[in-house]
Amino acid sequence: MRYSEAFIPTLKEDPAEAEVISHKLMMRAGCIRKLTAGVYTYLPYGLAAIRRVERIVREEMNRAGAIELMMPMVQPADLWRESGRYIKYGPELLRFTDRHERESCLGPTHEEVITDLIRKELHSYRDLPVNLYQIQTKFRDEIRPRFGLMRGREFLMKDGYSFDADDAGAEITYWKMHEAYKRIFSRCGLRFRAVQADSGTIGGNFSHEFMVLAKTGEDTIVACAACEYAANVEKAAIAAPTPAQPGTALCETVETPGKKKVADVCAFLGIEASELVKTMIYLADGKPVAVLVRGDREVELVKVKNMLKAVDIVPATDDEAFAATRMPPGYLGPVGLPIVICADQEVMAMAECVVGANEKNSHLRHVVPGRDFQVDANRIGDLRRVAATDRCPRCGGALEMTEGIEVGHIFKLGTGYSEAMKANFQDADGQERPFVMGCYGIGVSRVVAACIEQNHDEHGMVFPVPLAPYQVIILNLGVQDEKITACAEELYAELQQAGIDVLLDDRDERPGAKFKDADLLGVPFRLTIGKTFLTKGLVELRARRSGESVEVAPESLVTLLCQRIEAAMPE
Repeated sequence: MRYSEAFIPTLKEDPAEAEVISHKLMMRAGCIRKLTAGVYTYLPYGLAAIRRVERIVREEMNRAGAIELMMPMVQPADLWRESGRYIKYGPELLRFTDRHERESCLGPTHEEVITDLIRKELHSYRDLPVNLYQIQTKFRDEIRPRFGLMRGREFLMKDGYSFDADDAGAEITYWKMHEAYKRIFSRCGLRFRAVQADSGTIGGNFSHEFMVLAKTGEDTIVACAACEYAANVEKAAIAAPTPAQPGTALCETVETPGKKKVADVCAFLGIEASELVKTMIYLADGKPVAVLVRGDREVELVKVKNMLKAVDIVPATDDEAFAATRMPPGYLGPVGLPIVICADQEVMAMAECVVGANEKNSHLRHVVPGRDFQVDANRIGDLRRVAATDRCPRCGGALEMTEGIEVGHIFKLGTGYSEAMKANFQDADGQERPFVMGCYGIGVSRVVAACIEQNHDEHGMVFPVPLAPYQVIILNLGVQDEKITACAEELYAELQQAGIDVLLDDRDERPGAKFKDADLLGVPFRLTIGKTFLTKGLVELRARRSGESVEVAPESLVTLLCQRIEAAMPE
């Protein structure tokens, strides 16, 4: 492509609305333009990078045995009612009514549509397994769309769905997709980790998120330095502690006038926060529940939600806590508490602890879990947020916390959707059984934004070769000079013939403007044809990432670039 004929409207300054680096650079480099909140037009340069991602995704999905199809974006509300998600999904589901008063929604995901298709088309175990995918526009009505393509309302997504006859088959398919995703993100040239994650509104009982590692990531990842264990901080498992020998001292009441906060109670009683147990009140689907954690720990609500199998869980206000317990907030404790109690495993392993006395200005000392208060066994588990001092639950190694951007998510869905929507097949014995499903998503447009978050410097984007819209940019610094222009045109033709995507900057612009635009666009390799060519007959080859420059004879450039590009393409 000739720059003079391309549509790459660059900007000199960062847009005021852009907060994160990918949003700033994609706007400045002419990749995207905002239409309305959370909705963007993909301009040619940005679309070219997206197409690179699509190609890699298709190749690896096809290689793994998945088959591409395309489903409608508009979905009937009746399907979502069948699955039970029409109300449960929340306000992010954009609902509307057509001229015939039929309720519909814009698809944020396609579990219902694909399940409806399969229940009509597949009827025997002989038809299984089946793995279908699409790359299609999705819409989620985010309340606060921000960060450009990182959290928009309309976005491009690859979503895939598998159907197996049993759990064993679904397990094989799941890990096949896990490996395919690892290949996809490796081929994109990204640094990433696959982490255990919560399944959220999609459902299911097991899932992994694929996180691109970047300082600007919204999610915190916990990763082991010694093995491959990694998890979203909300899902990070904590090894069960060794139970301490129970204390023998009798429980006693102590006055703690006006001391409600952990730090104040500990300072007053001369104890460490690890010796105190907090009693936190939440509303799980509207019903009060107490959660116990050590004073130096924080409750992980996702873990509590999963333990209770709740749809929604929120902290109770002081008034709601008092209404549920008839006891003063700030002094609550598990001894005699008249509501359901959930306890972190660490609490139940303590020798003794200090807790609220359920009386104003009072706490209890020498409280022994299991002796002075009881918790049902199915209400005891890993309920706290992982801390930097915790060890890997798999190998005991040190844990590291880093930021990440979710670009992919795979789920074991089980039979939740197939049972709700009566999607069944006949097994080998002629019995009706529900399909066992899996779900596999990649935020295709988000991959490009995440790539830029991970690959940039103060001058602009630094595209990895596999995702770069152009692999080489030729700067003609003498458009009025016949020799320079002839060399530029010859190299342009030779590179195209060699199958290299090349951008020829043939604009009648100052050299400084061309250098700035080349750096902003992040093209991996830059060829500069100017005075050095006239005096020495050499062309400068510069690598965008390293900044390394060499002067090369024009006749050697195509071979050298082919070698460098091939070396930069992950297998």
